[in-house]
Amino acid sequence: MPVITLEGAKLSKEQKGQLVKELTATAAKIMNTPEQAFTVLLKENEKENVGIGGQLISER
Repeated sequence: MPVITLEGAKLSKEQKGQLVKELTATAAKIMNTPEQAFTVLLKENEKENVGIGGQLISER
């Protein structure tokens, strides 16, 4: 069972649906595996929980 995990900023429900659909279709094609075999996990991160270069993104 292939698993695709994506971490990023908060997304709308429509964006999440599009990502799941397109990531699954692309991976299935490349791996020659049925789409039904894939699990997609989307992990959303708040800006105050991510730091780059010693500074929180929310403070930029």
